[in-house]
Amino acid sequence: PSSSQVFVVRRDQDIYIQTLRKLFNESHGIFMGLQRSEEELAGKSRKAHLVQVSKNYRSVIRACMEDMHEAAGKFVSLKFGPAFLQVSILSAMELIWNLCEILFVEAATAGPLLLRLLDWVRLHVCDVDSMVREVLSSESPSKHKLFWNVVDIFVLQGRMDEARHLLSKEASANPTSMNMYKILDELMKKMPVPSIGNTQTLTELELKWQHWHEECQRYLQDGTFASSPHMESICKILLGDEDAILEKKELMTTWYHFLVTRLLYSHPTVKPVELRFYAQSSMDLFLGGESSPEPLDMILMAAFEFEIHQVIKECSIVLSNWWFVAHLTDLLDHCKLLQSHNLYFGSNMREFLLLEYASGLFSHHSLWQLGVDYFDHCPEYGRVYLELHIERIPLSTEQKALKVLRICEQRQMQEQVRSICKIMAMKALRNNRLGSALSWSIRAKDAAFATLISDRFLKDYCERGCFSDLDLIDNLGPSMLLSDRLTFLGKYREFHRLYGEKRFSEAARLLLTLMTAHIAPCSFWMTLLTDALPLLEQKEVIFSAEQTYELMRCLEDLTAGNPDKQKFQDDDVETTKVEMLRLALARNLARVIVKEGTVEGS
Repeated sequence: PSSSQVFVVRRDQDIYIQTLRKLFNESHGIFMGLQRSEEELAGKSRKAHLVQVSKNYRSVIRACMEDMHEAAGKFVSLKFGPAFLQVSILSAMELIWNLCEILFVEAATAGPLLLRLLDWVRLHVCDVDSMVREVLSSESPSKHKLFWNVVDIFVLQGRMDEARHLLSKEASANPTSMNMYKILDELMKKMPVPSIGNTQTLTELELKWQHWHEECQRYLQDGTFASSPHMESICKILLGDEDAILEKKELMTTWYHFLVTRLLYSHPTVKPVELRFYAQSSMDLFLGGESSPEPLDMILMAAFEFEIHQVIKECSIVLSNWWFVAHLTDLLDHCKLLQSHNLYFGSNMREFLLLEYASGLFSHHSLWQLGVDYFDHCPEYGRVYLELHIERIPLSTEQKALKVLRICEQRQMQEQVRSICKIMAMKALRNNRLGSALSWSIRAKDAAFATLISDRFLKDYCERGCFSDLDLIDNLGPSMLLSDRLTFLGKYREFHRLYGEKRFSEAARLLLTLMTAHIAPCSFWMTLLTDALPLLEQKEVIFSAEQTYELMRCLEDLTAGNPDKQKFQDDDVETTKVEMLRLALARNLARVIVKEGTVEGS
């Protein structure tokens, strides 16, 4: 009760981070491309396309990470924590996505599976490039304190050529170890590994690998590397010795690096279904009860166990925004991997997550435009969500209102179109921008509001003696039929135009029609009759006898039927106008009778 703080609660905080704008904007284009291409592709080309889409998403994540690094670098002196935190979150997102790409999207089979996992580890887990540069740039690389660490990392990641290249430095500097080096180099060179596009079968690979494994075992038992603990350790790793690999725990840093290294040297032809057993035992061995698994570990474990829904669920809980799960789920849905999973309220998981993500975008002042397309591709509830959210967009400028209006019109959302137009018409009216208000009310097809604004135009005319927004009134076209008052406004403006062009007969006919057809409001009759005065005073007779009688009847109806008759009679100006009109009408009638009588007599 004593707190005086106000907390601003926002739906999805991450959308306000400037450096993540690229993630949302770029991925929107990839998402839309995927929806469009769905029906065009089939078979192998379809699978290749989906893998490429997945890589495109990952490239966007990496681009954002680079931007984050750059932003973080500028604020190092200020200890710019949020940027560093976002980099680690993006890094985890790419790590998970890449594994899902290998296991679910590409669905790598035994053989290529290990190669993909090796690439995954090399890309994400341990960056040794800076260590390699430091070692190679020293005067004596083999004497550098990090030399054997770098060699070990290369071996643990299956980067044999690079490991052999470094070991050659050791052999050159240490002639006594030349023989051991040659044997180890030959073993590393001969190690059979799966290769993509190779015609050899898995059985052939396993046989070759078994022979090679026995050869490594023989050299180790013979004590060939006994004089060099480092080389002996490498030989044990090649044999897949778990203890020897675990000794390098600090170099691997993660249990999934240990898993891939262990598979490389003990089971290179691992099948996807076997991964779960190796993953669980690798995690247990690596952590050794010293620490409990982190959320990221549980997500990766769920992926290795092919529990797709668990991966999505865990990511939804752990990650700070809906972007990741929405786009990954959409991709997996296109891979036909989520077809059986419907949620209890009728939608499927893909649609539910896309709705959540798009709803978050709608709370942002400009990213809401991306959200529209996501709602469009949610067949069950997308339309309803869009209708609800679009009504809440603050129409701060006319340009923004037109943008929202265009979106609604394209989707035949008539109720929302009317609502937006009414809001904008009211805003314009409050600011006394009558032209804009009339334009919006016509667009809303709101007859009552158009009548109200037409009255304001007429009142304005009476006070100022001229119309504002002439272009709009001159070009009303069929829109003037929306309401009687708007029709009168358009026709009255047309009367002024005819008068200005000296087309007096047409102007007189139109003026009389406005009065006799009861289109003009009664309060405006005096103005119309006053407008008739200059026509009555023209040298040429404009009004016929019949038209003059009609005008006289209108004048009498106005003076006799006015509820404020007494007040009307007491007003000197109005009384003068009436007298002038009666005089002008009488004179005009006399001129007409003479003229018409002369014509008949002749």
